[in-house]
Amino acid sequence: MATLLLTVIYLAFISLGLPDSLLGSAWPVMRKDLGVPLSAAGIISMTISFGTILSSLLSGVMIKKLGTAKVTFISCLMTAAALLGFSFSNSMIWLFLLAIPLGLGGGSVDSALNHYVAENYKAHHMNWLHSFWGVGATAGPAILSYYIGNGSSWRLGYRTVSIIQFTVAAILFASLPLWKRVEESRKASIAHSGPSSASKSHQSQAKNRRNGRGGVFGIGGVTQSLLAFLFYCGAEATVGLWGASYLVGTKSLSAQVAAGWVSLYYGGITVGRIISGFITMKVSNRFLILWGQLISLIGVLILLLPLPAIFYMVGLILIGLGFAPIFPGLIHETPARFGSENSAKLIGYQMATAYAGTTLLPPLFGLIAARTTVALFPLFALSYVVLMLLCTETVNHILRKQSAV
Repeated sequence: MATLLLTVIYLAFISLGLPDSLLGSAWPVMRKDLGVPLSAAGIISMTISFGTILSSLLSGVMIKKLGTAKVTFISCLMTAAALLGFSFSNSMIWLFLLAIPLGLGGGSVDSALNHYVAENYKAHHMNWLHSFWGVGATAGPAILSYYIGNGSSWRLGYRTVSIIQFTVAAILFASLPLWKRVEESRKASIAHSGPSSASKSHQSQAKNRRNGRGGVFGIGGVTQSLLAFLFYCGAEATVGLWGASYLVGTKSLSAQVAAGWVSLYYGGITVGRIISGFITMKVSNRFLILWGQLISLIGVLILLLPLPAIFYMVGLILIGLGFAPIFPGLIHETPARFGSENSAKLIGYQMATAYAGTTLLPPLFGLIAARTTVALFPLFALSYVVLMLLCTETVNHILRKQSAV
């Protein structure tokens, strides 16, 4: 029963990734069809991002009120309806209005599922969960490319993804009783055997942090943890957005080769998370997060050095592989670090901070690069990774200090 539910959750995470890469892939033909400027995509993207941030901040309250299952179902239904609306839109105003429910739905389901898996499943499932997001993010542009390549409209691509989302929403609705049965079974198991040693350990670790002033922000290490999410997602998005421009502008590679190498970077993240899922069966999240950060540092440093071009491909792959375990590992550690009673709210805040990093830090480099040079790209990527490393190690230091009390 728990395995069947996990399958549903994986399916929901594929559907979460499907819309994330659609706009950028469709925009070259969308904007011509709608008669809007190239820059209009930024308005839509920012609207989606702000909706995602808002729903992530409110997710703790919504999960407490409705439960993870209903929040996930409603969110998936919202994104499906928004995508269907996109496929019929004939003006920028409609795209802007529909971007609001698209963002609100995406943030809610992301936070809800991350919280549920962090609370109820082991670390390898968290890594695999995020690799399934990569499957969805890869499939979205592939569907769109199929229709555009065959002379069909981008609208059919959006409509197809919308149908997939409605199908997933129907599966989620049908699975609502399953969520309830699994929850009752888990409660009965805990009541029969008592709290597990891991659970006791989590409670012990969180004991000294539960009653901090200022709510969850008064808990030691929370601020640094949120900053780690900000810099991680800022680094991930910056590499994805500006990596090709750096290779073309400073390393004289063709746009086609540069785009292919950036796709290998995303492939490194997806494959790395599958591999990390197996590694977490043997080592801790903290160990894997640290080594992931060190591997990504090596990858960024390779981009800085005057090496033969092929090494830059290796550097991008290493950055992707290094990034792979960091985000799911940080999410999965939240109940252990800050207490189960705080995790729903905190994971919502973490997701909001992560989206803020994705929304703000890549454009920051873009503004600076426009006034200076894109050659600064590796230095910015390096600074984001180093700041992330400092934040995560500061959290670990605070936890060790509290455990010693």
